[in-house]
Amino acid sequence: MLYLAEVQKQKGNLLTTNLLSSNSKTEMRLLACQRTDQNWSPVSEDVIVAEEASKLNDGALVLVELTPNRQVQRIQEAGRPLVNILQNFSRQLEKFKLKEDEIDQWKQSLTFQAQELNRREMEMEVRLEQLQQMEDDFHQLEAQKEEFENSRTEIEKLQQEIERNRQELEGAWEHLRGEQRRLEEFQADSQQGKVLDEEQSRVLSELLDRLSSRVAPTETVREHLHFAFELVEKQQATLNQYWQQLEEKKTVATQQQEEVERLSQTFSDHQNIWQEAQNSLHQHTSELKVNIAILASKQEYAQILKEQLRNQEDLYQQIQSLAATSGDGILGQKVDVKALENMPLDELQKVVQDLQDKLDIDSSFVHDQEQELKYKQEAIDELQNKINQASDHDVINLEMELADEKDLYQMLNQSLVGQRRNLLQRQKLIKQHQSVLLRRQGHAVANEPEDNSIDLGPILLQSENQRQQQSQELQKLEREIEQLQAGMELAQGMIDNQVHDLEEKRQELKTMEDNLQSLRMATTECWGRVNLYQETLQPIQDSLDALRQKLQGIVESLAQVQETGDYQLQAIAQIRHTLLDLISQPELLAS
Repeated sequence: MLYLAEVQKQKGNLLTTNLLSSNSKTEMRLLACQRTDQNWSPVSEDVIVAEEASKLNDGALVLVELTPNRQVQRIQEAGRPLVNILQNFSRQLEKFKLKEDEIDQWKQSLTFQAQELNRREMEMEVRLEQLQQMEDDFHQLEAQKEEFENSRTEIEKLQQEIERNRQELEGAWEHLRGEQRRLEEFQADSQQGKVLDEEQSRVLSELLDRLSSRVAPTETVREHLHFAFELVEKQQATLNQYWQQLEEKKTVATQQQEEVERLSQTFSDHQNIWQEAQNSLHQHTSELKVNIAILASKQEYAQILKEQLRNQEDLYQQIQSLAATSGDGILGQKVDVKALENMPLDELQKVVQDLQDKLDIDSSFVHDQEQELKYKQEAIDELQNKINQASDHDVINLEMELADEKDLYQMLNQSLVGQRRNLLQRQKLIKQHQSVLLRRQGHAVANEPEDNSIDLGPILLQSENQRQQQSQELQKLEREIEQLQAGMELAQGMIDNQVHDLEEKRQELKTMEDNLQSLRMATTECWGRVNLYQETLQPIQDSLDALRQKLQGIVESLAQVQETGDYQLQAIAQIRHTLLDLISQPELLAS
C-alpha cells in the first residue's frame, strides 16, 4: 500500500570527516494512505524505521510503498506526484465549479419559469373576474330588457283598450247623430202640428239616458298612461346609468389604446437598440475569432520553438554526458588522491562503502524516475489515441489532460538530466576511490587509459549560444502571446458583459412584449365590452324612444276623445232640454 511520509532523522554523536557517513537513525512518519487513485485519507501518526531513506534530507516528503507486514518496498520523492495530485484536484474543482454554475443557471431558469407561470395565472384570474363581471352585466341587461318588454306589452294592451273605447265612442256618436236627426224630424213634425204622446216621450228619455251613460270615461285611461310614463322614465333612468358606464369604458379603452401605442413605440426603440448591440457583439466576436486564430498560430510556432529548444537541450545534455564519460574534466570532480593514500584503510573502506550505498540509492531512484518517465510517455500516447478517436465534445478536456501530462513529462525529464549527470559523477568518483583502495590492499589495478578526450567546449558554447537565441526568441514570442491573451481575455470579458447585457435586455424586451401583448388583449377586451354595451343599449334605447312617442300619441288621441265626449254630453243636454220643452206644452198634448 502507498503512503505519504515525512523523513525524520535522530542525530547521533559520531560524525564522519568526509562525505556522508553517520550512525544516525532514520525514521518515516506516515501521514496519509492512498485508498484509490483519487482518494487519500489521513492515518494516525505512525513511525517506521527506514534506513533506505538515510540519504534523504530531514523533513523531506516521500511516497513509500509498504508490504502488509510493514516492510519498505519502494521509496520515491513526493514532489512530482503531489503536483500531479494537486493538479488533478484542481481539475476536479474546476469541473465541480462548472457543474455548480450549470445547476445555478438551471435554478435561475426554473425560477423565471415559475414567476412567468404565476404571472400568467394572475392574468387569467383577472380575466376570469372581468368575464364574470361582463356576464353579470349582461344578465342585468337581459332582466332590464325583459322588464321593458313587459312594460311595452302592458302599454300595447292599454293602447288596444283606448282604441276599443274610441271605437265605442264613435258608435255612440253615430247613434247620437241618428237620434239628433230623429229629434230634428220630430221638431219638424211638431211644427206641422204633430205632438209626442207619452210613450214616445218615454222612449226618447230612455235613449237620452243611454247616450249619457255611453260616454267613454277617460280617468282610468289617464291613470294607465301616467303609470306607463313612469315605467318609461324608470327604464330611461336605468339606461342612463348604463350609458354613463359605457362612456367610462370608452374613456378607459381610449386611454389603454394610447398606452398601447406609447408602449409599442418604446418597444420598437428598445428593439432597435438591442439589434445594434447584437450587431456590435457579432463584430467583436468576429474580431475575437481572428485574434484566436493569430494566437493559435503563435502558440503553434511557440510549441515548435519549445520542441527545438528541448531538442537543443537534449543535445546539450548528451554532449555534456559525452564530455563527462570522455574524461575531458568538464563534469569531473577533483579527488584528493594524497588524502586518500594517507587515510586509514578502515575509514577508506567505510567511505567507499558509503559511496557505493549512495550510488545504489541514486541508481534506484534514477531507475524509478526513468520508469515514471516511461509511464508518462505511455499515458501521453494513450491520451493521443483517445483524442484521435474522441468526439468534438470530449476533445477539449482530453487536450487539457494531454497538455498537463506533457508538462509533467517535460519537468520530470528536465529533473532527470541533472540526476543522470550526478549519477555519472558519482560513478567516476567511486571508481577513483576504488582504484586507490585496491592499490592499498595490494591488488593489481588496470592502467588508466590515456587521456584521449576531445575538447567539446566550443561545441558546448555554440550549442549554449543557440539555446540562448532560441530561448530569447521564445521569450519574446511568449510575451507576445501573453499580451495577445491578455487582450483576448479583456475582449472576452467585454463580450461576456455584452452577452450578459444583451440577455438582460432580451429579458426586458420579452417582459415588455408580454406586457404589451397583455395590454393589447386587455384593450381589445375593453373595446369588445364597449361594442357589446353599444350594441345592447342602442336597440333598447330606440325601442324606448319609440314607445315614448306612441304614448305621446295616445295622450293626444285621449285629449281628442275627451273633447268629443264633452261635445256629446253637451248635445245630449240640449236634446233633453228641447224634449222637456216639448213635453211641458199642454196645449200640444191636449190637441
